[in-house]
Amino acid sequence: MRSKQRVETVQRVIAGAVALALAMGAVSGSAATTGASAMPWNATELSTALSGPSRPVADRERDANRKPAQLMTFLGVTKGMTAIDVIALDGYVTEVLSVAVGPSGKVYLENTAYSLQLRDGAARRGVEARLANNRLPNVVRIDDGLPNPAIPPDSVDIAITAMNLHDVFNARGAAGATEFMRGVYAELKPGGVFGVVDHVGNDTGDNAKLHRMTKQQAIDVARASGFIVEAESSMYANPADDHTMISLDPAIRGKTDQFTLRLRKPT
Repeated sequence: MRSKQRVETVQRVIAGAVALALAMGAVSGSAATTGASAMPWNATELSTALSGPSRPVADRERDANRKPAQLMTFLGVTKGMTAIDVIALDGYVTEVLSVAVGPSGKVYLENTAYSLQLRDGAARRGVEARLANNRLPNVVRIDDGLPNPAIPPDSVDIAITAMNLHDVFNARGAAGATEFMRGVYAELKPGGVFGVVDHVGNDTGDNAKLHRMTKQQAIDVARASGFIVEAESSMYANPADDHTMISLDPAIRGKTDQFTLRLRKPT
């Protein structure tokens, strides 16, 4: 009898070990699948994804100057992420993010009431056209500043603002720009990334008039907001721009010398 009990006990132990091994294998396979789906894009693959007819022709025509695939890969955007396009205006970057994070990701298209009214409401009309008929189902529109109750704090993987920080800085000073960046900081997860692109200004230039700022001003504000300045890129550098022309001048619009910063919220 005791021998039979011992055999049954051994059988139960073996069966349990097999079940555990199978479960661990399933978890391992699941983790491998998750890791594969979260692999960063390379610029070539993302360029191909962005070149499809689903994106507006006007957007694709802007890609040569905006280099969206290079920007996304520099910032580390992957499928499944949650992102914010900060002061998105008509949502060009929003749609790039929509493609980059894929159906399993989410993108907040954020504008303030003021930014929606710019150029006689051109930004508002652009957003409405872009989101009409739910053509970007992974995008959520936010018509207000940050932080915002519609976005859970510490929930966003990546945020981007392109050619906007100079306006905040020039209108509200370093203190106002710091407050603006802290609003973004509050929404990011620990370890989250904030990408900043802007027009380079001269130290002695009238940058408010020229719609520019110096890279150091952006770095100082970022650090004052709690961000780590992790890396910078020269992808938008243009030595032909001497920083003395207004960034909106048709002769240089879209081709200004620009700095690009990758900021990170500490873990």
